[in-house]
Amino acid sequence: MTLALLHTSPVHVPVFDGLRDRHHPGLDLRHVVAEELLVRARAEGPDAVAGAVRDLLAEAVADGASAVLCTCSTLGGVAERHADELGVPVLRVDRPMAAEAVRTRGRGRIVVVASVESTLAPTLDLLREEAGDRDLAPMVATLLVRGAWDRFLAGDHDGYLDAVAAAVDSVDPTDGGVVVLAQASMTDAAARTTTPLPVLSSPRLGLAAAAGAVLRHG
Repeated sequence: MTLALLHTSPVHVPVFDGLRDRHHPGLDLRHVVAEELLVRARAEGPDAVAGAVRDLLAEAVADGASAVLCTCSTLGGVAERHADELGVPVLRVDRPMAAEAVRTRGRGRIVVVASVESTLAPTLDLLREEAGDRDLAPMVATLLVRGAWDRFLAGDHDGYLDAVAAAVDSVDPTDGGVVVLAQASMTDAAARTTTPLPVLSSPRLGLAAAAGAVLRHG
């Protein structure tokens, strides 16, 4: 049984391989990396790459994937739309995280932290879905970590993670209920924070959901 993963950065490959080894031994992962999709989506919007996403997913299914996981938060919604057409589960990595955030926020707000602006709208749409299409204004705040993505692109991953962690630690604990790291690339920043708030990231939860889909569909 095979799970295909659609990434927009190669840094995600060892992250998901490590999670597979720890939590889902025996699961066959096939990684598809298409960095240009995020570049174009940031410039033109996610719908501009819908056809390219569909073609990559279809190729993965033709190669034997029982399910597909899109690890890019900007493109997750675009990927999900093709599930019926492709005939296999197509999941976005951040949906389980969003569901957990809505469930556990308590009386505080969900603080969405992102380093790429194009990620914010898809993440807010996802939270709206998981909250039952309620008005998000009272329950969600957003925090864009400006300049952090430039560090990521330059290969300064420590600087990137430190910038994200500093942004998380700037959130007033009396205002937030839970912090959501909107991009899979941010995951390791959670270990660098000092905030008392719970900090959620998507890879572990998303891979678990996808592994379950492989078992059910395979």
